[in-house]
Amino acid sequence: MKKIVINGGNRLHGSVCISGAKNAAVAIIPAIILSDGVCRIENIPNIMDVNLLVNILHQMGAAVRRIDKSTLEIDPRRINSSFANYDAIRKMRASCYLLGALLGKFSEAEVALPGGCDFGVRPIDQHLKGFSVLGAENSVSGGMIKLKSNGLKGGHVYLDVVSVGATINTMLAAVKAEGKTIIENAAREPHVVDLANFLNSMGADVRGAGTDVIKINGVKHLNGTTYTIIPDQIEAGTYMAAAAATQGDVTLKNVITKHLESITAKLREMGVQVEEYDDCIRVCSEGRLHRCNVKTMPHPGFPTDMQPQIAVLLSVADGTSIVTEGVWDNRFKYIDELKRMGADVSVDGKVAVIQGVDTLKGAPVKATDLRAGAAMIVAGLSAQGTTYIEDTDHIERGYEDVVEKFASLGADIRVVYTDDTVVQRA
Repeated sequence: MKKIVINGGNRLHGSVCISGAKNAAVAIIPAIILSDGVCRIENIPNIMDVNLLVNILHQMGAAVRRIDKSTLEIDPRRINSSFANYDAIRKMRASCYLLGALLGKFSEAEVALPGGCDFGVRPIDQHLKGFSVLGAENSVSGGMIKLKSNGLKGGHVYLDVVSVGATINTMLAAVKAEGKTIIENAAREPHVVDLANFLNSMGADVRGAGTDVIKINGVKHLNGTTYTIIPDQIEAGTYMAAAAATQGDVTLKNVITKHLESITAKLREMGVQVEEYDDCIRVCSEGRLHRCNVKTMPHPGFPTDMQPQIAVLLSVADGTSIVTEGVWDNRFKYIDELKRMGADVSVDGKVAVIQGVDTLKGAPVKATDLRAGAAMIVAGLSAQGTTYIEDTDHIERGYEDVVEKFASLGADIRVVYTDDTVVQRA
């Protein structure tokens, strides 16, 4: 079994370069299916979810060439099937974007139901609603989602809830549909904007991304392109949290500071010093953190993907804090792991009440999902003693070279391979 082992108590210092955004990459890679030419994608994160999607496209017939660690060249012109049924699809939520891309390309799609982190019920009804407005019929059977149309036509899509996935999937299906599509109550996340910019770089006509109304004028052809993915907002936020947790002094390079505004605001409220520059940000922390309340919301609110990391900080802050999850139904599974390390947390539905303790204690824990795994690293870095983190595959889905990056900042962190009897969990 592979584990991450952390001897806590080291103050992080130095600089770290933030990788390309996972959430943008996993939308842009399926979008390449729509292209009629070769696409070169730069600043792409070398993570498990990206590699799984690239392998799916390769198995579907795309030619893939890795230029270097962060640059891929993908030629989708040999993809001639709208069918995608691979085990990899069941491992990640973002594989659902193959639905919109294949539907937009072939007017039909058949894709296995997606997997990914378990945050409770995550229906795709809003995705299907968007497809239906564009003229596609759908059915679900045998673990497969099937879509078929006689030619997509633009329409007026009103999303009942703000959904990043439904916004992205509707955009993918609409860019080559006949006529004009309007998406109301659209998600405004940075990776939605990045996807729109990528599509426009291929010749699409997408306007309004970053607002709650997106307008798309369908085009017949999309060209190949060269495109650079935005930096990862959540990876940056995770290193910001780790710097604060260890009373460190860390400079993050390759960031868009505007994307970090909600995270920066909460850290400052907790007493952390944050200095912003053109494309980097410095985080310094001294003394005990202050309590605060956090509620996750769609962008530009505090991101749900930073909720576990901020909860770790609040678990050692002075006073009582309240964290309210405003996006997912079940995102507090990691709390039991945090309590193993001495945190004082009670959960009632979507609300966690956190009473700050003086310090966390190292313990055997597991990564219950991607961001929870990152939170366990932050907890281990700040804790007294040794922390062993199991199920590290979750972390590798979204963080590039996470052990190496933290080690470069002075963390005592490493990967070890053991049998199941070496570390017992209480």
